[in-house]
Amino acid sequence: MEWMINELAARAGITSRTLRHYDRIGLLAPSRIGANGYRYYGPKAVARLQRILLMRRMGVGLPTIAEILADEVDEHEALRAHIAELQHERDRIDRQLAAVRHTLDAALAGFEPSIDVMLEGFNDGHKDEVIERWGEQAFQASNDWWHAKTLEQQRAWKQAADDLVAAWIAAWRDGMSPASPAAQALAERHVQSLSEVPGTPTAEGDRDRAIAMVCGIGDMYVDDPRFTATYHGTECASFVRDALHEYARTQM
Repeated sequence: MEWMINELAARAGITSRTLRHYDRIGLLAPSRIGANGYRYYGPKAVARLQRILLMRRMGVGLPTIAEILADEVDEHEALRAHIAELQHERDRIDRQLAAVRHTLDAALAGFEPSIDVMLEGFNDGHKDEVIERWGEQAFQASNDWWHAKTLEQQRAWKQAADDLVAAWIAAWRDGMSPASPAAQALAERHVQSLSEVPGTPTAEGDRDRAIAMVCGIGDMYVDDPRFTATYHGTECASFVRDALHEYARTQM
């Protein structure tokens, strides 16, 4: 199957002049030139044009595109790279769409923009820490899960998290022991909330890694001032840590 230059240009959304320019600079030659002087493009030329157009949309200059294509010796690998780049572009657009939808939801609901910003990311601010502790896949899965939620769903999830923190603080103020049934019920609730987040060891049912995660989170509440402040100081944070450690030791 072949396409004449004007047919290919129309299908690709470019001009015949652009295709001639690509040929002139050695970027994309026609598959053959007929006796009548017409240029014809076959499937391999079209696949190469796909790569060129994709990189052009990504802002890559023609000289750089020529260098990239010159280094590609395996057509199948080139197509796999093309797919990966398209997937990356689609993911980027999906994130932009989610951000705009959340902005619109906030405006329609009458929320101040600052609230929308506050709820925009689930773990974006701790990306490096999440990747270091549980890997890139865990971060990406949990981040995608969060951004797929509507604004109302995000607010509901955050409210549930705030309610859990308040329950921990109330239990500590009541003088409960970390190993008490009430404290262990809170620990179970805490671990259950973690298991709702895709990509985490608790969600995947990986027992050893889940135990390490729960204990690590408990330690972080005490060791990291950002989280210690959430529980109104070291004493309450230590209570939460000890309760989570006890739950991990006896219940997981």
